[in-house]
Amino acid sequence: MDPVVIGLSFLAIFVVELPDKTFLATLVLATKYRPILVWIGVGLAFTVQTIVAVLLGHAVSFLPEDVVRLAAGVMFLLGAIILIREGRSHQAAEGEDVETKDVHGLQAVIASFLVLFAAEWGDLSQLLTISLVAKYEAPVEVFIGALGALLIVSGLAVVAGRQLQKFVKLHVLHYVGAGVCLVLAAITAYDLLS
Repeated sequence: MDPVVIGLSFLAIFVVELPDKTFLATLVLATKYRPILVWIGVGLAFTVQTIVAVLLGHAVSFLPEDVVRLAAGVMFLLGAIILIREGRSHQAAEGEDVETKDVHGLQAVIASFLVLFAAEWGDLSQLLTISLVAKYEAPVEVFIGALGALLIVSGLAVVAGRQLQKFVKLHVLHYVGAGVCLVLAAITAYDLLS
């Protein structure tokens, strides 16, 4: 076990994931459901995604870089569209009280899992995990570092989500997330065309 690879993987993924759309998605989910249930669902999604990234670590060298960029750009655009639709939906329902209920615990875990599971495909942190495995040939160490970073970032989002709800309306968070996705799509398109 190489602690340096664990530390490098943790640091790289933490820095990339903190300002990422995943942080925002987790934050938004934590305003709808009990935070611990969101964290469990998100953590399970991250675990599966990290396992997949580690298993695909050597395969990334066979994919053309332009194909990966194009797929990422399309996903950012789709993410923006979904977030705008959610924002409009929440803005329309703004007068209604949204309660956090314990009754649907399993549903909250499943919803959180599905949202993050879908959002993480081709995400920068997943691609970085694949690259780290390919570079260091230390899949266990990269897995530990990457998953640890993802769990801590999602934990921060869950805690911040409950506090942020007191000051910022939910539809605003969706629109901000959509804006971030659009900026990332534009950057990806620029890189692809350069």
